[in-house]
Amino acid sequence: MGFENGFVVLVSDRFARICGWLVLMGLFLASATAQRAELRKAPRRDLPTRIDGNSPAFWQQGKLTLFSSIGQPEMISRADDQFGPWESEIVTGSIQDHYPVWVESAWMDSDGILFAWYHHEPVGLCGDGSSLTAPEIGAAISYDGGKTLQDLGIILESGELPNCDARNGYFAGGHGDFSVVPDRDHRYFYFIFSNYGGAMDEQGVAVARMAYEDRFGPAGAVWKFRDGDWNEPGLGGHVTAVYPAKKSWDFEDADAFWGPAVHWNTYLEKYVVLLNHACCRVGWLQEGIYIGYVSDLSAPSTWGKPTKLLDGEKIGFRAGFYPQVLGLEAGETDSVSGWYARLYIQGISKWEILFSR
Repeated sequence: MGFENGFVVLVSDRFARICGWLVLMGLFLASATAQRAELRKAPRRDLPTRIDGNSPAFWQQGKLTLFSSIGQPEMISRADDQFGPWESEIVTGSIQDHYPVWVESAWMDSDGILFAWYHHEPVGLCGDGSSLTAPEIGAAISYDGGKTLQDLGIILESGELPNCDARNGYFAGGHGDFSVVPDRDHRYFYFIFSNYGGAMDEQGVAVARMAYEDRFGPAGAVWKFRDGDWNEPGLGGHVTAVYPAKKSWDFEDADAFWGPAVHWNTYLEKYVVLLNHACCRVGWLQEGIYIGYVSDLSAPSTWGKPTKLLDGEKIGFRAGFYPQVLGLEAGETDSVSGWYARLYIQGISKWEILFSR
């Protein structure tokens, strides 16, 4: 019995030591793969013109070029860098068929052809006495660096009928307030968007994608992520929310993430998602700005839970929407940045944002 007891003690001690090493190794691996963002106060900088949404940027002919929107007219501005001085002009073209419109994402191919995607709010969906709408997402193309945009049509819309009894004050459903980024191999464009209606498992932030080669003819070529697969059509299909709402947008005090701004971070080698968070009070009050990190766009079920970056009290509960970064190095934009960037909130920057791993 003594030998057996000693053997048991020996095995138990060795097992405990192995478990301890495993725990330490797990902590080491976690720290080695973790990442965080730090905000540092900086002199105020303002983007040009009025802004009411994500403001996509791209470089052409050595100039940083930026779209800014308030519904109409769409503006385009250029400067040597994000600190200006800026030169602005009105964008023209056939996209007026879907006014009011907010261009919220853009991508320039190496041959200079520009692809842009817009948020559109149809009017009159709930009768003449209601301002409720159900946004849609459309695509456009430009062959002159964004001075004119040619409409390629609506490519993402909800299959749900508008809920004209919704009490959030703006939306009776629909898809909008989004970002578009390509994967690293340029196989797909990914649309990370807000879904404002339907069943609770669909409300919140959802994802769709389009093959890169379909960018010239996107209508009918976008597919939504639903139940682990990309099998729902962009026009009318269902979604599974990646960041689901906790309280429906049907209520005046909804609790949900919305308005994602996404960029590829070359330092972290991950995608970074900035999110608005409306929570628990009437009028879309900004409870806070949140941040999440994504390793694989093609596997939304693996995306980590966002954490708070900035409290709503510091930016104003009734303002402070549309957070996005602008990288500080040449060639960096709102969709590509390094370890060091500026954080803008509704076109105003009072912070630098520093990423670490």
